[in-house]
Amino acid sequence: MAEVRGSRGTRWGRRRYVPRRKFCSFCKDKIKAIEYKEPMKLRAYISDRGKISPRRKSGTCAKHQRLLATAIKRARHLALLPYVAAHMHETESVGFRG
Repeated sequence: MAEVRGSRGTRWGRRRYVPRRKFCSFCKDKIKAIEYKEPMKLRAYISDRGKISPRRKSGTCAKHQRLLATAIKRARHLALLPYVAAHMHETESVGFRG
């Protein structure tokens, strides 16, 4: 049985998803240290669930990702950033299996 090809040459006529190359914003701005005292900058690298965003999503380099994770953890320890999103606190049954 012959394969059906689209006008673009790919199967079923869809293009293959190729992500754009992301560049580290800290390298671009030549930032040496990431301060835990600036929670508004750090909040951009936290998901809506309160998780630290991975390198493939945020686009940071390995060096700055390590510094960023440390700064976020320090800011959480000092209560400048939340460990868990606010809507998780409102619903008490999150994680409860019974």
